[in-house]
Amino acid sequence: MPKGLTFLPSLALVVAMALPVAAETETDADTVVARVNGEEITLGHMIIALASLPQQYQGLPDQVLYDAILDQLVQQSLLRQVQQGEVPRQITLALENEERSLLAAETIEGILQAATTDEAVQAAYDEKYADGFGGDEYNASHILVETEDEAKVIKEALDGGADFAETAKEKSTGPSGPNGGELGWFGTGAMVPEFEQAVVGLEKGQVSDPVQTQFGWHVIILNDQRKAEAPELEEVRGELTSKIQQDAIEARVAELTKAAEIERPALDGGPDALRQIELVQE
Repeated sequence: MPKGLTFLPSLALVVAMALPVAAETETDADTVVARVNGEEITLGHMIIALASLPQQYQGLPDQVLYDAILDQLVQQSLLRQVQQGEVPRQITLALENEERSLLAAETIEGILQAATTDEAVQAAYDEKYADGFGGDEYNASHILVETEDEAKVIKEALDGGADFAETAKEKSTGPSGPNGGELGWFGTGAMVPEFEQAVVGLEKGQVSDPVQTQFGWHVIILNDQRKAEAPELEEVRGELTSKIQQDAIEARVAELTKAAEIERPALDGGPDALRQIELVQE
């Protein structure tokens, strides 16, 4: 082997040692992005600030967001530093409320994630639609008028044998009037509560007493009633998920409440004290 080659490893080592060592810094939430009179602003502060921005700003270019958020935090630090001495009472209370709210939201998020599984949704679906049917559906017609007196006169005429469809065509002010007042098939939740409650309480072929809603006065007849076919799982996944989540939160809160020691001393002055803002403006 030629002698000259034996020097290469040593030479390479010398050259490598002579090169500047690159700084190995790992960016994390504690990485300082600015100092304002010694007060540090970190990347974590910026990430949280970005997450709290309205959705319409989230799509701006990263450089634009970076510069704008950092400028805002720097300016806030400058303005905050003007406040000397103790933190005002209302600020302390607001921060305590904010901390309480954020930590509670974090707990809720954990509850939701644990409760909302595919197995839980499937079980809820199977329980609700075990018989292969959905909720009740109703086929009804109505006559809409402006006053209760008009509705009473119409009800009397119907009780006396007047034809509902013909009366609707003649008297109803609603858009279904020309069609004999027919509304077709609808399920629960499709109509305003007062109207739905009246329909649910009727027997097939029965005419209601006058019913008032935000639209006026109605006289209603139930034409027919049936069970809806069970929907596909994906059609009601959102509804089932919401119910599972709500039940899980309520159950966890009830469990924590039962295990907790909660005191609610009587408040001098009663609930009116809630509006005494001057109590926290010390």
